Amino acid sequence: MTAQLLDDLTWRDLIADSTDLDRLRQRLDKGPITYYCGFDPTAPSLHLGNLVQILLLRRFQQAGHRPLALVGGATGLIGDPKETGERVLNAPEVVAQWTGGIEQQLRRFLDFEGPAAARMVNNLDWISRLSTIEFLRDIGKHFSVNRMLDREAVAARLAGDGISYTEFSYQVLQSYDFLQLFREYECELQTGGSDQWGNLTAGTDLIRRVTGEHAHALTTPLLVKADGQKFGKTESGTVWLDPELTSPYAFYQFWINADDRDVVRWLKVFSFKSREEITELAVATEERPGAREAQRALAAELTSLVHGESATAAVQAASAALFGRGELTESDPQTLAAALAEAPTYTVTSEDLADGAASFVQLFAKSGLVKGTGAARRTIAEGGAYLNNERISDIDRQVTSTDLLHNRWLVLRRGRKSMAGIDAAALG
Repeated sequence: MTAQLLDDLTWRDLIADSTDLDRLRQRLDKGPITYYCGFDPTAPSLHLGNLVQILLLRRFQQAGHRPLALVGGATGLIGDPKETGERVLNAPEVVAQWTGGIEQQLRRFLDFEGPAAARMVNNLDWISRLSTIEFLRDIGKHFSVNRMLDREAVAARLAGDGISYTEFSYQVLQSYDFLQLFREYECELQTGGSDQWGNLTAGTDLIRRVTGEHAHALTTPLLVKADGQKFGKTESGTVWLDPELTSPYAFYQFWINADDRDVVRWLKVFSFKSREEITELAVATEERPGAREAQRALAAELTSLVHGESATAAVQAASAALFGRGELTESDPQTLAAALAEAPTYTVTSEDLADGAASFVQLFAKSGLVKGTGAARRTIAEGGAYLNNERISDIDRQVTSTDLLHNRWLVLRRGRKSMAGIDAAALG
């Protein structure tokens, strides 16, 4: 089972660095291991970049190993140094609130019962008990400042405006986390992104210096899109796991819009599909790129995993209905609003109204689907203009409150693929 796990992680390109992969394999062959990954509450929600590590925890657990999901209630008060500059320190009550929210998010992905039951831990529980003298004498003495200065983020900051002692000490605190978990839970492995390699190996080194024992570190590659853009970002910003920050519809569309050059790689990293299933989807992408089978499979699996199957079904139904393959009236208000938020949207004002109605030609032009009212009239005459999936043939058609979806929305479409939303609450 262990050999299959590490071989699978290698095939999925999920291993960037390891302290000693052969030695880790030998340890895993002896039986279940306790391992951990940490998540700092520096925002109210986790995001797509965190999902790589979350799913790695899940993969190890499914192979019979015991995960510790650490939320950094203490380290989140400080923040891991960034190359670009000093972090803004968040208030303790804010960090505490974010910690609780992130704990709830992590619980969706792990099993907290059975022989490989996960455990949620918060480093505020032990770091808050440390005195300054203990921190300096018992922990700090094991760290070489010269090595800490070599860290990429620290070096970049020193070349610029400098770095505070607060952020400089972050590596010591994260290393202490590993030592604490090693002592209390016999945790022998820490995982993280490759940008955390220095922090992870500082932890294994601290364990060796204090206890004489060996611990392991394993990192995953940082993800970059084929076009060079940072993974997990869109034009509207970060893709969050919280549905209030990124709607399930927008989350689903992120995967649907994956570049053909990226989608097979994303399937390997994020999907739990077998090697055979992913290979079949890779062939489909190469032979039938227009069908976007791989993107649809990935979007459905990840949206269900993060937001639940019912949310995925609602998103898929709304997506189909927006382009004439379903009933718009059956889409719930929240999903329809989220879907239209991803499309060009025009808001009806009092200037658009005459006797409580609006001209369809005028709205069609203002939606951005065509350039001007002349083009709108031509599109209607050619049979390519739609209102709520109804083909409009009357150039004089007036839009009234009876046309509204959920008392607010109109969906306009030009042809089969170009769609826009109209926020027409003013009609009501």
